[in-house]
Amino acid sequence: MWGRIFVLCMSAALVAAAAGSSPHAEELELLLKSGQVNARISDNILEDASLDVPELVRKYNYPLEVHTLTTTDGYILGFHRIPHGRDQNNDPNVKRPIVFLMHGLLSSSADWVLMGPGCAFGYILAEAGYDVWMGNARGNYYSRTHVRLRPDAIFNTDYWDFSWDEIGNIDVPAMIDYALQLTGNDRLHYIGHSQGTTTFFVMNSLRPEYNQKIISMHALAPSAYFANSQNLLLKAIAQFTNPLDSMARLIGLGEFMPNSQIMSWAGQSLCMDEVVFQPICSNILFLIGGWHEDQHNATMIPVKLGHTPAGAAVRQLVHYGQSVKDKEFSRFDHGTLKNRRVYGSYRAPRYNLGAITTPVFLHYSPQDPLANVNDVDRLFRELGRPVGKFRIPHDSFGHLDFIWGVDAKVLVYDRVINLLKSMDVHSIDEEA
Repeated sequence: MWGRIFVLCMSAALVAAAAGSSPHAEELELLLKSGQVNARISDNILEDASLDVPELVRKYNYPLEVHTLTTTDGYILGFHRIPHGRDQNNDPNVKRPIVFLMHGLLSSSADWVLMGPGCAFGYILAEAGYDVWMGNARGNYYSRTHVRLRPDAIFNTDYWDFSWDEIGNIDVPAMIDYALQLTGNDRLHYIGHSQGTTTFFVMNSLRPEYNQKIISMHALAPSAYFANSQNLLLKAIAQFTNPLDSMARLIGLGEFMPNSQIMSWAGQSLCMDEVVFQPICSNILFLIGGWHEDQHNATMIPVKLGHTPAGAAVRQLVHYGQSVKDKEFSRFDHGTLKNRRVYGSYRAPRYNLGAITTPVFLHYSPQDPLANVNDVDRLFRELGRPVGKFRIPHDSFGHLDFIWGVDAKVLVYDRVINLLKSMDVHSIDEEA
């Protein structure tokens, strides 16, 4: 059984299907035909699973802008903006404070909208009066092009020669600068989930000038240290980090695209016994992030499967594996010789968390299999200006529940918005 069926946050309105499709629209259609998905799922839910982010947001009558930029190393990033609310704070001529949202590993801007109006954080922030920008990292479904390199080139992985170091050092700063320049704002708020927090810590440690551009940073499931991570998949990857990277490049594999049979086996081995819906067990994102039944909205399973995984480089997972193995927060370890050439040292240097002077708020859960409490505590101690550390008051709130949990609004979003409003007032006072 799928457990409790939650019918939350979804509009009853149906609209005609649009041209834009989600990353796994075709696979989802095959899954439906296989009979593994409950046939009673509404057409409205299935449509949400098949639409891409722009069409999904527009379906619910929210304004949506698509923006693109080219990074200094040639990656073409596509990212999305909800400039104002639908029901509240909906005057398009009002200048609003910006919130920049950055997704986690194997995800995209869809994370912030796929749960629907009233539940998804992107919509909630827009209704609260914020200009919402949702980033997309290089290599995912919306940022999969380059001025010269091809992501699907055979036996050539040059496109995929990056980890989350480049995403934090190049992509995120470029999107922030773009948003600030277009709107005329001087600063913005940053909210990241999982890898979206990692990339912020990378950015502000390597490029501390960005401290002046961020009003506040909110880390949902803060991900920097992994010395105490209990995730079995990442711990397994950690044992073979450098050989895995070398082998992937040798056979021309740059994108992390797990073989379906391998992932099915992993799902059967690692899934909790009471979870019998195997498409979830075979989805790499759930194997890494885990899930909890009481926070899991079973009605939305097709939508989650339609939009994730959204793409990532092998090196992103290898980099996390290095963090698990070395128990440090360091730049990508290329091996001694290339480290010497790239960094000027034989060892990959540690990120200087003390250089981060942006006010940082950490939001964590003791039940998170990735962001362990001891690792969060260490991060908090080493940051240059930590302001708050907030434990989620729930006994089974996990890594993915920060974006998809049934109670995420009450347990996380409402508090974050209160903190944003407080920082906005404080920011005005500082400028006066």
